[in-house]
Amino acid sequence: MAGWPAIFRPLHTTKSPQMPVDTPEIIEVDDTRVMCDGGGGALGHPRVYLEMGDEKFVECGYCDRRFVLRAGAAAHH
Repeated sequence: MAGWPAIFRPLHTTKSPQMPVDTPEIIEVDDTRVMCDGGGGALGHPRVYLEMGDEKFVECGYCDRRFVLRAGAAAHH
């Protein structure tokens, strides 16, 4: 990075310890339309409605929960 202008050089090069990452929750559902509020009541997030479209899953943009269409379930019409 010596060739980079000073504004783009990192202030320090020490490595930070890896933070453990929780695996997102996977929920099997029977419909391609789902609702997510993050669970936990007041500790959740605003209620959102998600549509899988042509996929067999959809992920919540707030909490990363993954809703997976159960085998044999039909798409919502």
